[in-house]
Amino acid sequence: MARHTDGEVYDLLAPVVVDAGLFLEEVRTSRAGSKSVVRVVVDLPEDELGSLDLDGVADVSRAISDALDETDVLPGAYTLEVGTPGTSRPLTTPRHFRRARGRLVRLDLRDGTSTTTRLVDVVDDVLHCVADGSDESTQIPLTDVAVGHVEVELKRAAEAFGADEEA
Repeated sequence: MARHTDGEVYDLLAPVVVDAGLFLEEVRTSRAGSKSVVRVVVDLPEDELGSLDLDGVADVSRAISDALDETDVLPGAYTLEVGTPGTSRPLTTPRHFRRARGRLVRLDLRDGTSTTTRLVDVVDDVLHCVADGSDESTQIPLTDVAVGHVEVELKRAAEAFGADEEA
């Protein structure tokens, strides 16, 4: 049985994911007994705000499965897991930061300090941020950022779904 590489599977799946209007973030393959396990992470294009919904994940999962079934890149049975990066993914590339526009982010800076701010935009590898409740913009070069993390905002989610309305 030929051994495949993650790169070969990535190369097979990238056009399938792009045809679905998405971005292929990561492909990891491993063995679980006699089966291969294929873990695929997809995301919206970097210029889109928001999150990929479950219908979108289901649609691209079917397309990925069809592509894998039509080739011999994974001989034998396999288990396919398709998901999105989620909020726990560290923000390490310009693309990650562009996808986090509008979100509250914690930035761990290379000088050892941290800051939590709202990411407004990313232009020429510079983060444009504002502190909540402020109109004053701060610019932080990506080269100054060691890693960023999206902060989960339960209050904003509740407001989006009308949970603050009086009954």
